[in-house]
Amino acid sequence: MSRTLLLGGARSGKSALAERLARECGKQVVYLATAHAGDGEMAARIEHHRARRPAEWQTVEEATALADRLRELCAPGRIVLVDCLTLWLTNLMFAEGQVYPELGPVTLPALFAQERAALLDWLDNAEGEVIFVSNEVGMGIVPFGAVSRCFADEAGRLNQEVAARCERVLFVAAGLPLVLKGPPC
Repeated sequence: MSRTLLLGGARSGKSALAERLARECGKQVVYLATAHAGDGEMAARIEHHRARRPAEWQTVEEATALADRLRELCAPGRIVLVDCLTLWLTNLMFAEGQVYPELGPVTLPALFAQERAALLDWLDNAEGEVIFVSNEVGMGIVPFGAVSRCFADEAGRLNQEVAARCERVLFVAAGLPLVLKGPPC
């Protein structure tokens, strides 16, 4: 069993590194995509990622039930690449069509807490190899607006929890990995 977390900013090279690590491990690769194309810009981003992936990789899309899907997909001789945890958080935050206030407290849907807890529980008992990709969103200014601050806080908390459960954690900037925990790539 091996669990890896790759953190970085937008266009840092974290997904490309995750894909390289998966390709080089010599196992069957399952790409677990959490994004869905809600608009043309996101559709273009998804297509960019698809075009880079080898044709023999299996792609599975899952917007919310990540732990359930990992239980199904993780198996001997296979590595699962999850791209990405922050899009998954966004999906959970808006899964029930919430409209959040610009100011004041943000109440997240019950699904958010349930799925987050399920993922962390799966990680505590994980079987198989998995690479997680996640954005580090807390290195800039404090976001404007309650929902943006809530998202940044929740992403940071999730990254900490996942990192604590992974054997290897890398931070990627300008395409270069910095080892935070575990063996180098």
